[in-house]
Amino acid sequence: MALIAPSILAADFLNLERDCKMVNESAADWFHLDVMDGLFVPNISFGLPVIEAINRIATKTLDVHLMIEKPERYVKDFKAAGADVLTVHYEASTHLHRSLQAIKAEGMKAGVALNPHTSVQVLEDTIQDIDLVCLMSVNPGFGGQKFIERTYDKIRKLKSMITAAGSNTLIEIDGGVNNNNAPKLIEAGADVLVAGSFVFKSDNPTATIADLKSH
Repeated sequence: MALIAPSILAADFLNLERDCKMVNESAADWFHLDVMDGLFVPNISFGLPVIEAINRIATKTLDVHLMIEKPERYVKDFKAAGADVLTVHYEASTHLHRSLQAIKAEGMKAGVALNPHTSVQVLEDTIQDIDLVCLMSVNPGFGGQKFIERTYDKIRKLKSMITAAGSNTLIEIDGGVNNNNAPKLIEAGADVLVAGSFVFKSDNPTATIADLKSH
C-alpha cells in the first residue's frame, strides 16, 4: 500500500485552512508542498510563510519539493518552516551530495527529484544517501498535465538500482496520478503517490484520497 501525498498546489488558496484540515482528517499520509521560483520552472507558487502557516495546523508529514535554483541556500530555512522531507532537483544541484548531507544534518529526510528527461542512472553513486527519489511523471511547473507513460519503466529501473544497492530509498511519483494508473505505479515499485488536481478538483476529495489509498 502506497503513501498518499495530496499536492497543496491544487488546493483552494482562499480556503487553505479548510483544505489542510481535510487532508488531516483523510486517509492521506503526507502533505506535498511544491515551491517554485519562476526560474528553474516557469511558474511561481508559494514559499516559506505559507509552509510555516500550513505547519501550524498540519498533523502529518510535510513533504517539501523545491523546484528552485540553488536549493542548498534555503535548507535551514525550510527546516525552520516545518519541512520533514526536503527534496531538491538533480538538475538544480551542482553539488548534490553536499546538499543531501546538509538536509540530513538538519534532521530532515533527503529527497532528489528527476525531470522526465533525466535518467535514473545519474543517481547510481548517491542512491544510498537518498531517502526519497521523486520521479516527475509530467514536466515540472504546472498542475493538471497528462501522465508520461514511460514513467513505469523508469520506476522499474530505479527499483532495481535501489535493491542492488541495499538501500531503503522510497520512490515517489509526482504528476498525473489518478485511480487508473495508481495500481500500475504501485505494481512497478512506487511507494509514494502525489496527487493534486485529481484530489482537490474532485467532488469529494476525502473519498478520492481513500480510493487512492485502497490500491
